Amino acid sequence: MSSPWINSLRSVALNVPDLARAEAFYTDVWHLDVAERRDDALYLRGTGADHHLLSLHRDGGPCAIRHVTLRARSADALQAVAEAAMSAGGHVLQPIAPLAAPGGGTGLTIRDPHGRLLQVVHGDAQHADAHEAKDRPSRLAHVVLNTHDVPATQAFFEQALGFRLADRTRIMAFLNCNSDHHSVALGDTDNDALNHIAFVMPDLESVMRGGGRLKDAGHAIEWGPGRHGPGDNAFNYFIGPFGEVIEYTAEVEQIDDSYVAGGPADWTWPPGRVDQWGISQPPSAHLKEAQRQVFFIPTPEHP
Repeated sequence: MSSPWINSLRSVALNVPDLARAEAFYTDVWHLDVAERRDDALYLRGTGADHHLLSLHRDGGPCAIRHVTLRARSADALQAVAEAAMSAGGHVLQPIAPLAAPGGGTGLTIRDPHGRLLQVVHGDAQHADAHEAKDRPSRLAHVVLNTHDVPATQAFFEQALGFRLADRTRIMAFLNCNSDHHSVALGDTDNDALNHIAFVMPDLESVMRGGGRLKDAGHAIEWGPGRHGPGDNAFNYFIGPFGEVIEYTAEVEQIDDSYVAGGPADWTWPPGRVDQWGISQPPSAHLKEAQRQVFFIPTPEHP
């Protein structure tokens, strides 16, 4: 259940209107640390090895996705992805070259047929002090991207990046590239917005304490606490300072080639339930609206 080309999800880059406000929230409240700072951007790490999990770029407009960054398994995988992306109907926006951004390495940026921007890197810097710490995110678990055409988007991720379907529910397709149940999921809806970004916490206790800390800071739990079906992970969802939906999660299911993908009929809950535990309320109306508001930045072909 692994991609021949993609090793993992590394980071997400967002445009934000207020960099100082972003730093205050994501360091003091969300518990990331500054890995590097530039005049117009901030790069934030967790406690794990990844150079950064989130990069925030000053922009006068609303919150938007600059790109999602995936780490390649090898330098040769970059060329394979470039060729496969074009064969799958995508475009190479930035060809393979050394990257000047913090973290470095060599990479390329591709665009899928619906305008999603995906950066693939290899040889990027990693921290030598990787560890787990209570109540602090270590890495990204997954990013969920809405799509108005799940079959087409799924086909692109499979053909261009080597992802495989782990599970399909009525409202989401879960895509796998390594031992994590999913690193990317596709929300079945009528738009192509960011659904949410999930950060791995070291344990269930940290997911719960994170919920209390966010509430204390004025950010309500918009969905949770609960435990998902596909992925078997515990969750708490919040809305960040610019309308972006973010999740604390833990205990993500680890799978291998013996795992059998389920379909919608395999993932149904009894009436009144929205998770395994049966204690979570449904996602808030505020959350559902926020999951439709943050889009990829436009490119000339996709204004």
